[in-house]
Amino acid sequence: MSYQMATKTKDRDGKSGEWDLVQVKNLVKYFPVRGGVLQKVIANVQAVDNVSFTIREGETVGLVGESGCGKTTVGRTMLRLIEATSGEVLFNGVDVLKLRGRELKQMRRNMQIIFQDPYASLDPRTPIGESVAEGLHIHNVGNPKERYGVVIEMLRKVGLEEYHARRYPHEFSGGQRQRIGIARALALRPKFIIADEPVSALDVSIQSQVLNILRELQREFGLTYLFIAHNLSVVEHISDRVAVMYLGKIVEFANRDELFRNPLHPYTQALMSAIPIPDPTLKRERIILQGDVPSPLNPPKGCRFHPRCPVAMDHCSVQEPPYIEVSKDHFVACWLVQ
Repeated sequence: MSYQMATKTKDRDGKSGEWDLVQVKNLVKYFPVRGGVLQKVIANVQAVDNVSFTIREGETVGLVGESGCGKTTVGRTMLRLIEATSGEVLFNGVDVLKLRGRELKQMRRNMQIIFQDPYASLDPRTPIGESVAEGLHIHNVGNPKERYGVVIEMLRKVGLEEYHARRYPHEFSGGQRQRIGIARALALRPKFIIADEPVSALDVSIQSQVLNILRELQREFGLTYLFIAHNLSVVEHISDRVAVMYLGKIVEFANRDELFRNPLHPYTQALMSAIPIPDPTLKRERIILQGDVPSPLNPPKGCRFHPRCPVAMDHCSVQEPPYIEVSKDHFVACWLVQ
């Protein structure tokens, strides 16, 4: 299969030379709900609904939002761990969702994932050296000696030693298991990695270590990340651009500095107000959202955020706001900024 050239873009300083390595276009993922004697589809859980964004080569895009907003579903659908309902996921110009067989297997060498729960993603009966080498076996990379060399190299890259390869997952701490997950994702030397809340289950001190490892590896191997998280402080630390997601839709997408300095969507403003200030003499004015997140089984009409929005207008409950660029590289879906 001939790979097309990716789309060339301009960076934040207006200089050309960066590429959209990943382009997500109108991605939709509905989970059918069946009922009745014949188990017919009676409704759909709208987990991801018309999501579009790009990830430039070598950058980190943070994807944030409340639990249940569809962040993880976006990541897994992009990698075909679950199949999309519709849309496109272009990697280096090739639609991943249309690949089959050998072409899909070849593409997966370039796209890997770091799971949120490293213990659940590791086989408890398999030494971690074999777990790290599993992808190398599947793709027939090298001979046994060469594969072992790659495993040891990757373990050392994440701060582990050769003797760790013979140990089992239960013999490691949570932070060490997450390092193993990173080593396994790196073994095939991918270009793009989806990090699905990789530090949410770790202590704060361990979080910083893992984040620093991810940044060092990105510089060394030229990696591109989609970093999924709900902790905005972590996202601010590691991301170049940030997408804010609510109930299956992206409501705001901007450069990190621009988003944290000038959040435009009321939901983004509410999330920002919850970030603690590391100064006991200062207080941030909190925006307390009323009610719970609506069900994706029956999302509200119009803007999905309007039932909880402190500045909602009558128009918000009638028509969905368009997703537009309000300033350079700053996209928002809100009637207040139209």
